[in-house]
Amino acid sequence: MGKGGVGKSTAAALNSLFLAQKGFQVLLVSLDPAHNQSDIFEKSLSDKPGKIVDNLMGIEIDQDYWIKQYLKDVQRQINKTYSYLTAFNLDKYFRVMKHSPGLEEYALILVFKDIQKKFDHLDFLMFDMPPTALGLKFFMLPTLSLIWIEQLLALRQEIIKKRDIITKVKLIKKEIETDKILNKINEMKKDYQNLKDIFEDCEQTHINLVLNPDKLSLAESTRIVEALHDINITCSQIINNKMQIDSSCDDINTTFSDIPICQCPYSETQLIGLANLEQFLKANDSVLEEQVNHLLPSAAEK
Repeated sequence: MGKGGVGKSTAAALNSLFLAQKGFQVLLVSLDPAHNQSDIFEKSLSDKPGKIVDNLMGIEIDQDYWIKQYLKDVQRQINKTYSYLTAFNLDKYFRVMKHSPGLEEYALILVFKDIQKKFDHLDFLMFDMPPTALGLKFFMLPTLSLIWIEQLLALRQEIIKKRDIITKVKLIKKEIETDKILNKINEMKKDYQNLKDIFEDCEQTHINLVLNPDKLSLAESTRIVEALHDINITCSQIINNKMQIDSSCDDINTTFSDIPICQCPYSETQLIGLANLEQFLKANDSVLEEQVNHLLPSAAEK
């Protein structure tokens, strides 16, 4: 994660390539709509996994496709649960819904679940996150959804209770069928709780916050750490990127004194193309070793 322009896409590329060189199976996933990974590696990537180098594949997700998938799923569930509403021409409402705020983070959640399911056999799933606002909404979505779902559960149970009383009076205590809506709400609750558990588990999810040694970057990074802390998610590491000889990192060290900080040097050569990336890795092997060191035990156990 990180402020726009700090080098999080490059950091994700370097970390992924470094792990691949160490023999780990890695999938690099670009969730950033800007999709810089194709430019960084000078390889055409798509929403299907493509080989970058040995042990490393890359995906650049099609956000519009996943928004459509989410809306199709909503429509399917409504048609299934409320079949009597098909006469009300719901299609026109779904055409409007695609412009609704909040769909991007729901689409990213679908992507995350799909990739986790399909590629869980790999050692690492490396996500290049979108800009701060959307990135934080992505991580907050399970927590916020669970709050709403608890209210929906209480409301639905109250409706069932009243409906059951009427049914017993009219049908002489005939057993009513299982409530489809209640089942769906419980299914959603289990789904979001699972995501929340994954995000909060420091063994499964490692958030690397990339920043630069300047005040604006530090200010936004501070807000990111605080926002994550509010939803019980820990920042695993700070990557102080583009460090130069005269760069001061006193404020960064003080602000994030309780989080491991890795200093990553500024590259005089533009980090575009596999040759330049590999040259940087070779020259800064110890720096990248420090960046991924907290990940390696998880891979070794797996």
